[in-house]
Amino acid sequence: LPAAMAAPTPVSALVHSSTLVTAGVYLLIRFNMMLVDMIFLKFLLLLSGLTMFMAGISANYEFDLKKIIALSTLSQLGLMMSILMMGMPDLAFFHLLTHAMFKALLFMCAGVVIHMMSDIQDIRYMGGISFYIPLTSLCLNISNLALCGIPFLAGFYSKDLILEMVSMSNLNLMIFFLYYFSTGLTMFYTIRLLFYLMVNDYNLMVVYNLYEEDYVMLKSMFMLLFMSLIVGSFLSWMIFNYPYMIYLPINMKMMVIYVMLMGLFSGYLISNMKIYSINKFLM
Repeated sequence: LPAAMAAPTPVSALVHSSTLVTAGVYLLIRFNMMLVDMIFLKFLLLLSGLTMFMAGISANYEFDLKKIIALSTLSQLGLMMSILMMGMPDLAFFHLLTHAMFKALLFMCAGVVIHMMSDIQDIRYMGGISFYIPLTSLCLNISNLALCGIPFLAGFYSKDLILEMVSMSNLNLMIFFLYYFSTGLTMFYTIRLLFYLMVNDYNLMVVYNLYEEDYVMLKSMFMLLFMSLIVGSFLSWMIFNYPYMIYLPINMKMMVIYVMLMGLFSGYLISNMKIYSINKFLM
Protein backbone atom coordinates (compact mmCIF):
# COMPACT_ATOMS: atom_id res chain seq x y z
CA LEU A 1 0.00 0.00 0.00
CA PRO A 2 2.72 2.63 0.64
CA ALA A 3 4.49 1.49 -2.51
CA ALA A 4 1.38 2.35 -4.52
CA MET A 5 2.14 6.03 -4.09
CA ALA A 6 3.74 6.50 -7.49
CA ALA A 7 0.34 7.44 -8.86
CA PRO A 8 -0.70 11.09 -9.17
CA THR A 9 -2.33 12.46 -6.06
CA PRO A 10 -5.99 12.67 -7.24
CA VAL A 11 -5.74 9.04 -8.31
CA SER A 12 -4.26 8.04 -4.98
CA ALA A 13 -6.92 10.08 -3.15
CA LEU A 14 -9.66 8.07 -4.84
CA VAL A 15 -7.78 4.79 -4.48
CA HIS A 16 -6.83 5.15 -0.85
CA SER A 17 -10.09 6.57 0.37
CA SER A 18 -12.75 4.64 -1.41
CA THR A 19 -12.04 2.44 -4.37
CA LEU A 20 -9.19 -0.02 -4.29
CA VAL A 21 -8.36 -0.34 -0.62
CA THR A 22 -11.85 -0.78 0.74
CA ALA A 23 -13.14 -3.10 -2.00
CA GLY A 24 -12.07 -6.17 -0.02
CA VAL A 25 -13.62 -4.78 3.15
CA TYR A 26 -16.84 -4.09 1.29
CA LEU A 27 -16.84 -7.58 -0.17
CA LEU A 28 -16.43 -9.07 3.29
CA ILE A 29 -19.22 -6.84 4.59
CA ARG A 30 -21.51 -8.13 1.85
CA PHE A 31 -20.60 -11.75 2.51
CA ASN A 32 -20.51 -11.58 6.29
CA MET A 33 -23.43 -13.99 6.70
CA MET A 34 -21.36 -16.73 5.09
CA LEU A 35 -18.40 -16.00 7.31
CA VAL A 36 -20.08 -15.98 10.70
CA ASP A 37 -18.83 -18.41 13.41
CA MET A 38 -15.76 -19.50 11.49
CA ILE A 39 -12.58 -20.16 13.41
CA PHE A 40 -10.77 -18.25 10.68
CA LEU A 41 -12.32 -15.02 11.96
CA LYS A 42 -10.38 -15.05 15.22
CA PHE A 43 -7.13 -15.55 13.36
CA LEU A 44 -8.04 -12.74 11.00
CA LEU A 45 -8.93 -10.52 13.96
CA LEU A 46 -5.45 -11.01 15.38
CA LEU A 47 -3.93 -10.41 11.97
CA SER A 48 -5.82 -7.18 11.34
CA GLY A 49 -5.04 -5.92 14.83
CA LEU A 50 -1.35 -6.50 14.15
CA THR A 51 -1.77 -4.74 10.79
CA MET A 52 -3.21 -1.73 12.57
CA PHE A 53 -0.39 -1.73 15.09
CA MET A 54 2.47 -2.14 12.62
CA ALA A 55 1.12 0.42 10.16
CA GLY A 56 0.88 2.93 12.99
CA ILE A 57 4.45 2.14 14.05
CA SER A 58 5.92 2.49 10.59
CA ALA A 59 4.05 5.73 9.86
CA ASN A 60 6.03 7.30 12.68
CA TYR A 61 9.36 6.57 11.01
CA GLU A 62 8.41 7.61 7.50
CA PHE A 63 9.46 10.86 5.85
CA ASP A 64 7.45 10.68 2.64
CA LEU A 65 4.21 12.64 3.01
CA LYS A 66 2.08 10.37 0.85
CA LYS A 67 3.55 7.25 2.43
CA ILE A 68 2.54 8.50 5.86
CA ILE A 69 -1.03 8.97 4.66
CA ALA A 70 -0.96 5.57 2.95
CA LEU A 71 0.20 3.89 6.16
CA SER A 72 -2.57 5.63 8.05
CA THR A 73 -4.98 4.21 5.45
CA LEU A 74 -3.53 0.79 6.18
CA SER A 75 -4.09 1.33 9.88
CA GLN A 76 -7.73 2.31 9.36
CA LEU A 77 -8.11 -0.70 7.08
CA GLY A 78 -6.97 -2.94 9.90
CA LEU A 79 -9.50 -1.24 12.15
CA MET A 80 -12.33 -1.90 9.69
CA MET A 81 -11.30 -5.51 9.17
CA SER A 82 -10.97 -6.22 12.85
CA ILE A 83 -14.35 -4.78 13.79
CA LEU A 84 -15.77 -6.78 10.90
CA MET A 85 -14.17 -9.93 12.24
CA MET A 86 -15.76 -9.25 15.61
CA GLY A 87 -19.12 -9.52 13.90
CA MET A 88 -20.24 -5.92 13.47
CA PRO A 89 -20.44 -5.25 9.73
CA ASP A 90 -22.58 -2.13 10.10
CA LEU A 91 -19.88 -0.48 12.19
CA ALA A 92 -17.26 -1.46 9.64
CA PHE A 93 -19.33 0.05 6.84
CA PHE A 94 -19.93 3.21 8.88
CA HIS A 95 -16.21 3.63 9.47
CA LEU A 96 -15.53 2.93 5.80
CA LEU A 97 -17.81 5.77 4.73
CA THR A 98 -16.53 8.34 7.22
CA HIS A 99 -12.92 7.38 6.56
CA ALA A 100 -13.45 7.89 2.82
CA MET A 101 -14.39 11.53 3.41
CA PHE A 102 -11.46 12.73 5.44
CA LYS A 103 -8.87 10.53 3.74
CA ALA A 104 -9.76 11.88 0.31
CA LEU A 105 -9.50 15.39 1.74
CA LEU A 106 -6.15 14.53 3.30
CA PHE A 107 -4.74 13.28 0.02
CA MET A 108 -5.97 16.33 -1.88
CA CYS A 109 -4.35 18.67 0.64
CA ALA A 110 -1.15 16.63 0.44
CA GLY A 111 -1.26 16.92 -3.34
CA VAL A 112 -1.56 20.71 -3.15
CA VAL A 113 1.35 20.85 -0.70
CA ILE A 114 3.56 18.60 -2.84
CA HIS A 115 2.74 20.60 -5.95
CA MET A 116 3.57 23.81 -4.12
CA MET A 117 6.87 22.36 -2.98
CA SER A 118 7.70 21.75 -6.68
CA ASP A 119 7.13 17.99 -6.41
CA ILE A 120 9.17 17.29 -3.29
CA GLN A 121 7.43 14.75 -1.09
CA ASP A 122 9.87 14.69 1.82
CA ILE A 123 8.37 16.33 4.89
CA ARG A 124 11.79 17.32 6.15
CA TYR A 125 11.94 19.88 3.38
CA MET A 126 8.57 21.35 4.23
CA GLY A 127 7.59 23.71 6.97
CA GLY A 128 5.73 26.92 7.51
CA ILE A 129 3.02 25.76 5.11
CA SER A 130 0.32 27.55 7.07
CA PHE A 131 1.94 30.89 6.32
CA TYR A 132 1.68 30.44 2.57
CA ILE A 133 -1.42 28.30 1.99
CA PRO A 134 -3.66 28.86 5.02
CA LEU A 135 -6.89 27.37 3.66
CA THR A 136 -5.21 24.20 2.49
CA SER A 137 -3.56 23.93 5.90
CA LEU A 138 -6.96 24.36 7.51
CA CYS A 139 -8.37 21.50 5.45
CA LEU A 140 -5.30 19.37 6.18
CA ASN A 141 -5.48 19.95 9.91
CA ILE A 142 -9.21 19.35 10.19
CA SER A 143 -9.02 16.12 8.20
CA ASN A 144 -6.05 15.00 10.28
CA LEU A 145 -7.95 15.67 13.49
CA ALA A 146 -10.98 13.82 12.14
CA LEU A 147 -8.64 10.91 11.43
CA CYS A 148 -7.46 11.02 15.04
CA GLY A 149 -10.98 10.95 16.36
CA ILE A 150 -11.23 14.38 17.95
CA PRO A 151 -14.76 14.56 19.42
CA PHE A 152 -17.69 15.60 17.21
CA LEU A 153 -15.78 15.42 13.96
CA ALA A 154 -16.56 12.62 11.51
CA GLY A 155 -13.98 10.10 12.63
CA PHE A 156 -14.98 10.38 16.27
CA TYR A 157 -18.39 8.79 15.86
CA SER A 158 -17.23 5.65 14.08
CA LYS A 159 -13.92 5.21 15.91
CA ASP A 160 -15.36 5.85 19.36
CA LEU A 161 -18.22 3.46 18.71
CA ILE A 162 -15.80 0.79 17.48
CA LEU A 163 -13.52 1.17 20.49
CA GLU A 164 -16.40 1.05 22.94
CA MET A 165 -17.75 -2.10 21.33
CA VAL A 166 -14.25 -3.56 21.71
CA SER A 167 -14.32 -2.56 25.36
CA MET A 168 -17.64 -4.34 25.83
CA SER A 169 -16.58 -7.52 24.06
CA ASN A 170 -15.03 -10.43 25.91
CA LEU A 171 -11.75 -10.56 24.05
CA ASN A 172 -8.34 -10.85 25.61
CA LEU A 173 -6.00 -8.11 26.73
CA MET A 174 -3.81 -8.28 23.64
CA ILE A 175 -6.59 -7.24 21.23
CA PHE A 176 -7.57 -4.47 23.65
CA PHE A 177 -3.99 -3.23 23.84
CA LEU A 178 -3.59 -3.37 20.05
CA TYR A 179 -6.73 -1.31 19.51
CA TYR A 180 -5.94 1.40 22.00
CA PHE A 181 -2.26 1.61 21.22
CA SER A 182 -3.03 1.93 17.51
CA THR A 183 -5.42 4.78 18.29
CA GLY A 184 -2.67 6.50 20.24
CA LEU A 185 -0.23 5.95 17.36
CA THR A 186 -2.67 7.61 14.96
CA MET A 187 -2.57 10.73 17.11
CA PHE A 188 1.21 10.37 17.32
CA TYR A 189 1.99 10.50 13.61
CA THR A 190 -0.63 13.16 13.05
CA ILE A 191 1.01 15.50 15.53
CA ARG A 192 4.37 14.67 13.97
CA LEU A 193 3.01 15.58 10.55
CA LEU A 194 1.58 18.82 11.91
CA PHE A 195 4.90 19.75 13.46
CA TYR A 196 6.89 19.01 10.35
CA LEU A 197 4.47 20.83 8.05
CA MET A 198 3.05 23.74 10.00
CA VAL A 199 5.21 24.56 12.99
CA ASN A 200 8.65 24.16 11.45
CA ASP A 201 10.40 26.91 9.58
CA TYR A 202 10.60 26.90 5.84
CA ASN A 203 13.34 24.39 5.14
CA LEU A 204 13.66 24.28 1.37
CA MET A 205 16.81 26.36 1.05
CA VAL A 206 17.34 26.41 -2.70
CA VAL A 207 14.07 25.95 -4.54
CA TYR A 208 11.71 28.75 -3.56
CA ASN A 209 8.61 28.13 -5.64
CA LEU A 210 5.77 29.17 -3.36
CA TYR A 211 2.54 30.57 -4.65
CA GLU A 212 -0.88 31.23 -3.20
CA GLU A 213 -3.87 28.94 -2.93
CA ASP A 214 -5.09 26.74 -5.73
CA TYR A 215 -8.69 27.92 -5.87
CA VAL A 216 -9.74 25.18 -8.29
CA MET A 217 -8.74 22.54 -5.73
CA LEU A 218 -10.27 24.50 -2.87
CA LYS A 219 -13.84 24.12 -4.14
CA SER A 220 -13.76 20.34 -3.92
CA MET A 221 -11.66 20.48 -0.76
CA PHE A 222 -14.26 22.60 0.99
CA MET A 223 -16.98 20.19 -0.04
CA LEU A 224 -14.99 17.33 1.45
CA LEU A 225 -14.27 19.43 4.53
CA PHE A 226 -17.96 20.00 5.09
CA MET A 227 -18.63 16.31 4.60
CA SER A 228 -15.90 15.27 7.00
CA LEU A 229 -17.43 17.57 9.58
CA ILE A 230 -21.04 16.43 9.36
CA VAL A 231 -21.05 12.93 7.88
CA GLY A 232 -20.30 11.16 11.16
CA SER A 233 -23.33 12.37 13.09
CA PHE A 234 -25.52 12.28 9.99
CA LEU A 235 -24.72 8.66 9.18
CA SER A 236 -24.95 7.55 12.79
CA TRP A 237 -28.49 8.90 12.78
CA MET A 238 -29.35 7.54 9.36
CA ILE A 239 -27.90 4.09 8.77
CA PHE A 240 -28.20 2.23 12.07
CA ASN A 241 -31.48 0.44 12.35
CA TYR A 242 -31.14 0.27 16.12
CA PRO A 243 -29.15 2.62 18.34
CA TYR A 244 -26.03 1.32 19.99
CA MET A 245 -26.50 1.78 23.71
CA ILE A 246 -23.17 1.36 25.44
CA TYR A 247 -22.99 1.25 29.21
CA LEU A 248 -19.44 1.49 30.49
CA PRO A 249 -17.72 2.97 33.55
CA ILE A 250 -16.55 6.56 33.21
CA ASN A 251 -12.88 5.65 32.85
CA MET A 252 -13.67 3.16 30.12
CA LYS A 253 -15.82 5.71 28.32
CA MET A 254 -13.06 8.29 28.53
CA MET A 255 -10.36 5.80 27.55
CA VAL A 256 -10.36 6.98 23.92
CA ILE A 257 -9.86 10.57 25.05
CA TYR A 258 -7.10 9.51 27.44
CA VAL A 259 -5.29 7.62 24.69
CA MET A 260 -5.64 10.55 22.32
CA LEU A 261 -4.25 12.97 24.88
CA MET A 262 -1.33 10.63 25.57
CA GLY A 263 -0.62 10.34 21.86
CA LEU A 264 -0.84 14.12 21.44
CA PHE A 265 1.54 14.77 24.31
CA SER A 266 4.08 12.15 23.24
CA GLY A 267 3.94 13.29 19.63
CA TYR A 268 4.55 16.83 20.84
CA LEU A 269 7.53 15.71 22.90
CA ILE A 270 9.11 13.63 20.15
CA SER A 271 8.58 16.22 17.45
CA ASN A 272 9.72 19.09 19.63
CA MET A 273 13.21 17.64 20.01
CA LYS A 274 14.41 18.67 16.56
CA ILE A 275 12.57 21.98 16.16
CA TYR A 276 14.39 25.21 16.84
CA SER A 277 11.89 27.40 15.09
CA ILE A 278 11.65 31.15 14.79
CA ASN A 279 8.13 30.56 13.57
CA LYS A 280 5.80 32.13 16.12
CA PHE A 281 3.32 29.24 16.00
CA LEU A 282 4.27 27.68 19.34
CA MET A 283 4.76 30.96 21.09
